[in-house]
Amino acid sequence: MTQQLYILTGASRGMGLAMARQLLQPGHTLVCMARHTQPELTTGAPAGAVLEQWTVDLSQATQAAQQLHAWLAAQPAGRYAGATLINNAGVIPRMAPLSACTGAQDMAGLANALRVGLEAPMLLTAAFLGATEAWGAIPRKVLNISSGLGRRAMASQASYCAAKAGMDHFTRCLALDEASKPHGAKVCSLAPGVIDTDMQVQLRGANPADFPDVQNFASLKTGGMLTAPAAAAARVLAWLQRPDFGSNPVADVRDA
Repeated sequence: MTQQLYILTGASRGMGLAMARQLLQPGHTLVCMARHTQPELTTGAPAGAVLEQWTVDLSQATQAAQQLHAWLAAQPAGRYAGATLINNAGVIPRMAPLSACTGAQDMAGLANALRVGLEAPMLLTAAFLGATEAWGAIPRKVLNISSGLGRRAMASQASYCAAKAGMDHFTRCLALDEASKPHGAKVCSLAPGVIDTDMQVQLRGANPADFPDVQNFASLKTGGMLTAPAAAAARVLAWLQRPDFGSNPVADVRDA
């Protein structure tokens, strides 16, 4: 019982891919859940590491959660020394005031952002905790990758901000649930800082008429204030290993 289990969503690009690279090491079993697989993870897996890549659509959260629960329930007793779920996937829809999102495509985008950013983490967390609760006293953790925008409003991004705010608050509720159990999981909703990913490109490329903060995001890039995905991943994974992980269910990696 030496293998550590990690389940990671949104592992195909950005900080998710960087976390997958860093988690793929001897003694770890890594299950990646994303819309696309990454061949480089398979070819780069070291001896002693176990990798599974599931192609899943997290906007269909019930199906993804059922798949996870069934897989966990089928694992042999005592196989893992610890288990961690990292809910990292997120989606930014078109930047526009909510009143302008009246077309079918925009409404679908809003719904998709909420499903991927809030519904999927909740259902996957339920599946993970429900299936592993009988695993005894092994450490179990849930790390939800949140955002400062869950704690600070931003114009033209109601759905993304709402999803992250909801993630923070469901993590607070979850922490209360788990604290009442003899071997409850440790949980944290962590803002990872501002990272140089495709999401930032999307924000900088928005129409200023629709997205008043576009210049602020452009300035982050030109001012060299964005963290590289690999560095951000290392900080997040270091937070996960802190002895006081979960003592504050809503945290910011910049507070370390």
